[in-house]
Amino acid sequence: MPDGEKHLTVTILSAVSEIEAAEWDACAGTDNPFIRHAFVDAMERSGSACSRTGWLPRHLAVRDGEGRLLAAAPLYLKSHSFGEYVFDWSWAQAYERAGGKYYPKLQCAVPFTPVTGPRLLVHPAEDGQRLRRVLASSMIDLARRLGVSSAHVTFPTEAEYDGLGEAGYLQRLGSQYHWRNQGYGSFEDFLGQLSSRKRKQIRKERDAVARSGVSLSTLVGGDVKARHWDVFHAFYQATVDRKWGRAYVNRAFFEELSASVLADSVVLVWAEADGEPLGAAFNMLGADTLYGRTWGGGGGRQVDFLHFEACYYRALDFAIAHGLARVEAGAQGEHKVSRGYLPVPTYSAHWIADPGLAEPVARYLAHERAMVAEDMAEQAMEGPFRKG
Repeated sequence: MPDGEKHLTVTILSAVSEIEAAEWDACAGTDNPFIRHAFVDAMERSGSACSRTGWLPRHLAVRDGEGRLLAAAPLYLKSHSFGEYVFDWSWAQAYERAGGKYYPKLQCAVPFTPVTGPRLLVHPAEDGQRLRRVLASSMIDLARRLGVSSAHVTFPTEAEYDGLGEAGYLQRLGSQYHWRNQGYGSFEDFLGQLSSRKRKQIRKERDAVARSGVSLSTLVGGDVKARHWDVFHAFYQATVDRKWGRAYVNRAFFEELSASVLADSVVLVWAEADGEPLGAAFNMLGADTLYGRTWGGGGGRQVDFLHFEACYYRALDFAIAHGLARVEAGAQGEHKVSRGYLPVPTYSAHWIADPGLAEPVARYLAHERAMVAEDMAEQAMEGPFRKG
């Protein structure tokens, strides 16, 4: 505990369920579904994020002398770097080649969720700057006490990123592709803002799906039944297997999510033909944003452009119809730019104990930040929107 903060108590928790949901959400807010108590709890209760999968909960809770929760942070002791979407494999390999031990490490994150949102959670009635400093220093203190190599905060807000830099964390810049609603009244309004070539391409893709005989529907909240999750998870697993990936989330997670207060935040785009499911896109609804999470496809029939229709265009339809400010379609994917999703910055912060690793990583990150910023500017200039 830093000087001047002795009256506060920082507790290390082995599950988010050790904090009351109302207490956690009072600090986290309710705009972003992924940092809500129910989402993190579903990850842990389902066994998707647990010691067996390499995500050992070590959440921080800051309380005052009367026991009131003032701040918290989702924190895990990790034995690998899977499911983070901010890649530090090369750091780990370099450190271990030099004789160091990179794992375990501390990771402040929402498991398997590359979505920007608050990570240093502070009750709005409290001194946010002060308590975020307490959380940042407490992560370093815990890392030192455990003897681990590092502590990482992934996908924080820009304000948190700036504060973590002031607290001595190395700063990393990344990017994703988001769509912003410019007050469109319809999908055609959106298309009208694109260059002729891009507009024609999107119409061609949507028309191809419409002519294919595939039926698409958007299921929200209670419309999503157990049978949909059964099929979706099988498709998700099949998609992961085809791409030589790793299935991070198990079937039980979706059951936990549907039984929670976040059930109404589920938006599932469902595709089928002649009663046979072909694929589905899983989204979550926030206060003003639709978050695209996962695509699963595995039906016997392959349909050109179905992935784009289900994951991107139906998401835009939903956002326009519901007056949402933006659609975030997840990590990676430069192909999203031609479909109206433009680059935006994402952030992460990293404290590394050994100066022998921290110094070269700091030099690398300075160079990387400049390259990412330049690349984002070029992609924005080459975007699909009409010039002028």
